[in-house]
Amino acid sequence: EVAAERAREAKTIANHINISLNAIIDRAQRQYGELIQQKEAGSQESGLAGRIKLLDDRLFELNARRDRRLENLARERQCMIGDVQRLGRAWVLPHPERQTPAMAPMVRDEEIERIAVAEAIRHEEARGWQVESVEQDNRGFDLISRRPHPEDPKTAMEIRFIEVKGRAGIGEIALTSNEYKTAQRLGRDYWLYVVFDCASQPKLHTVQDPAQLGWQPLVKVEHYHLQAQAILGGQG
Repeated sequence: EVAAERAREAKTIANHINISLNAIIDRAQRQYGELIQQKEAGSQESGLAGRIKLLDDRLFELNARRDRRLENLARERQCMIGDVQRLGRAWVLPHPERQTPAMAPMVRDEEIERIAVAEAIRHEEARGWQVESVEQDNRGFDLISRRPHPEDPKTAMEIRFIEVKGRAGIGEIALTSNEYKTAQRLGRDYWLYVVFDCASQPKLHTVQDPAQLGWQPLVKVEHYHLQAQAILGGQG
């Protein structure tokens, strides 16, 4: 199921890349052709050679970026989940300091999250984008937002995979391991929408490719656990 979801994501991103980058490449190629025609017609316009060189470099960079991104997506589609191997087990308990001032802002508040998601959706729809909620799917993001093609509303010109975080006031933001790894995998297609002051006047802040920021892992060991058999078997 996870592999199928990632394959669908890869296909969606690939379609977006082909549509958006090919459109940019097409415009650059038309501009390049017009400049070449001017040169062949004997134009003495100042800076013409430089503009041709810049567009030539731009076309090379755009084609290389498209090919690299599509190649990476193709590799993702080939990833398969192998046999499950048991490496250990963990005892999961609520954090003992979840009510302290330092930890309380990190605990999920359903009403605050609802306000934050509603603000993110409102922002996207105000831009004319179409929003799909995938909050219940545990995919590493909450929303998929698409900018429809003006001549074909069913075709997306751009796409954003959006993780939404809300805070009652202004506080730290934490990503789960799944969210962080998804952000790394999707790169510039992944967006973090942080809504501060949800308890008063929500203010939205958007960050593209948030995995590039200085995130720090949050790990705390409360105590160690050992089975009695290990004690009995280790007596000297």
